[in-house]
Amino acid sequence: MDFGVVNAKIDDIGYFTFAEELGFTHGWVTDSQMIRSNPWAVLALVSQATRKMRIGTGVAVSGLRLAPVLANSIATINRLAPGRTFLGVGTGNTAMRMMGQPPMPVKEFDEYLRVVRALIRGEEVDYTLRGRTHPIKFLMRDYNYLDVEHHIPLYVAGMGPRAQGLAGKHGDGLVTNIPRGGTIAQAVANARAGAEAAGRTLDDFHTVALVNMIVLQPGEALNSERVVGEVGASIMANIHYLVDLVKERGGDPPDYVKPIWNDYMQHNEQRPAEIRHQKLHESHYSYLDPAEARFITPEIVKNFCIAGQPEEVVEQLHALEGDGLGGIMMIPPLDRNRQVIEEFARKVIEKY
Repeated sequence: MDFGVVNAKIDDIGYFTFAEELGFTHGWVTDSQMIRSNPWAVLALVSQATRKMRIGTGVAVSGLRLAPVLANSIATINRLAPGRTFLGVGTGNTAMRMMGQPPMPVKEFDEYLRVVRALIRGEEVDYTLRGRTHPIKFLMRDYNYLDVEHHIPLYVAGMGPRAQGLAGKHGDGLVTNIPRGGTIAQAVANARAGAEAAGRTLDDFHTVALVNMIVLQPGEALNSERVVGEVGASIMANIHYLVDLVKERGGDPPDYVKPIWNDYMQHNEQRPAEIRHQKLHESHYSYLDPAEARFITPEIVKNFCIAGQPEEVVEQLHALEGDGLGGIMMIPPLDRNRQVIEEFARKVIEKY
């Protein structure tokens, strides 16, 4: 199991160095232009501050830049950290919705991935822009402006079956989420189906999940102030995602969020309509909005998180590994991120 941390704060590069020293193997940098630092600037600095940690986007948003621009960006970072750079890319939820825009449609994402994959492998590929199609490839490679000689793994983000299928069709791995991406076994099966339809095999396929976790202290309740403070922000980020999803697709929300769903929807409707798209995602994985703390009930913590004593967390992670999970990503709240990952490293990683 690989253990990774997630951040995108330009003046906190030491967080990645600290995580590397603790035994975390991957550093994921988010791409959300309205609330985070620029990911490429962060990655450039992280490449110089770390030595062994694999680094990349977690995840880059396809709707924010052209496919050749994305490929160039990660290939430039690969020049700074050759052989330990990866590219995570998705259709974009928070980054797009905070501008009042939907994520990239899956069909368009399919084509986007085709172009990106070819370019970061140093291949020529037909590329269409504004209705005009021409072959493109990276030139002047002998001058080392970028690096596509060292392999850049492509991790495709997918929460639903179609996007997970594209991970199998185009990617070296899948980035998903527990629980909103389904079970790991289901996600891997969807990726495998996509690979088979494309005539690919997934021999070295790597599945990574963004996981909400809390290591409990002896006798600690799921509604303790510490528990709510550590997992509240990540749980609410999942709920915010589901609000948009149900609004777009209709139907009922997943069972695991139903205990608070109606109450939360009433809360959300009280926000001013013209800025509701901003307020919904404003606290995204950074802090728990005090007005939303009441939604972090013991039942919701149990439904959204891996929670337990250290040995119980290790046992649950082993079970997920058995289902095909190869790595986890952690996003503790910003005000206590070092404390959380240090405790996790000592109580879980060292025992894994």
